[in-house]
Amino acid sequence: MRFVYLAAVAVLVAAPPGVAAQAPPAPALPATDVTFVQLMDFINGLPKDRISDSPVRIVDAGNGLRMGIYGVYRPKHLPGDAVLHEAKTSETYVMLEGSATLVTGGTLAARKPGEGTLRGERIDGGVSRRVVKGDVIVIPGRTPHWWSELESDIKYMIIRSDPESRLTLK
Repeated sequence: MRFVYLAAVAVLVAAPPGVAAQAPPAPALPATDVTFVQLMDFINGLPKDRISDSPVRIVDAGNGLRMGIYGVYRPKHLPGDAVLHEAKTSETYVMLEGSATLVTGGTLAARKPGEGTLRGERIDGGVSRRVVKGDVIVIPGRTPHWWSELESDIKYMIIRSDPESRLTLK
């Protein structure tokens, strides 16, 4: 009897803390699907007279992380400002149509007044690359980026990873 008692005490002492009181795991979050056809239909429906950057879906990815899938249409005649988002949100660009030159890193030059996103006329000292259909570029949060030249209208997807839960679920 004393052996059984000592064995039970040994098991309780050797067990990691909280083993007996563990809660069941939270239910898994559902996967989110956006087909290529859905994405292109969404982008093709965006206004063509301005830069359009709109959410297709924004979902809870668990552990406080939100993921946004955005469709972007950028007309050739509007390359846009150089920008630096002051949030930790990283962006992954996937070029779907067109070609352009993207500059990342470096320093915003000729800053423009405004709130939230910092803007400039260009980037000095950044890395320049030609981007074509199928290319993928990851831009960490707080990294300046700028489409310096558009060879054509461009269509691309942005996947935004938002650890601060600033994106509104959609």
